[in-house]
Amino acid sequence: MSDVEDSIDLFQEPADYYQPEKEATFATHTLLSGEQLELRLVGHNPLWGHLLWNAGRTISDYLESRSASLIHERTVLELGAGGGLPSLVCALRGARQVVVTDYPDAELVDNLEYNIERCGLLKSKHNIHAAGYLWGASPEKLLAHLPNSVTSNGFDLLILADLLFNHSEHAKLVSTISQTLSHQPSSQALVFFTPYRPWLLEKDLAFFDLAKKAGFAVQKIFEKVMDRVMFEGDPGDELLRRTVFGYELRWENTV
Repeated sequence: MSDVEDSIDLFQEPADYYQPEKEATFATHTLLSGEQLELRLVGHNPLWGHLLWNAGRTISDYLESRSASLIHERTVLELGAGGGLPSLVCALRGARQVVVTDYPDAELVDNLEYNIERCGLLKSKHNIHAAGYLWGASPEKLLAHLPNSVTSNGFDLLILADLLFNHSEHAKLVSTISQTLSHQPSSQALVFFTPYRPWLLEKDLAFFDLAKKAGFAVQKIFEKVMDRVMFEGDPGDELLRRTVFGYELRWENTV
């Protein structure tokens, strides 16, 4: 073996083998009051928490415009929150208690806590908490955040924004809704989504079939065509990829 060969470490990775971690980005959302809400998004995440999704923005506007009936003095749970925009809007608009959750990954949960602590529009942080939560798991720790005076063992409002593309997780999502939504006539889960892969729309909508089997009444309540698609150059029907659909779930036996 030559001297050159002797000097080569066959087990040393090239200098550019490990790609540098992507830095966090920031996004702004304009409230209906005209105030600006800034969110930090993780630099990159395989669970897509590094994006501020169209359904997240849209459901935030929907909730804010109906805050007197949907938010004020109500308890709120958000699943798969990413940056937590809808939850922050609920905390700002008078929710009694908000629990904002995402997959129990330290970076995702730390980022949610960052957005809560750095939200200058929130005069008090007492009514919003961040937590890691695995869909389908026991919600005991989430329910523990409910005020002691709440007699029903569940939240008044659940928020699911752009989660339905996770087809393999539909059953777990329905299970979580079943375990956390209060059994009151006014309780509801709002499910907003865009079919980013239009050819799989039927699989997205299969979520609602599972919800019906679990005892929920399902009603379409919203549709909005955005100005542009979120992912330029993606295949599939452009109109569908620009459209946000909104559905409401309520317990069938309370409707």
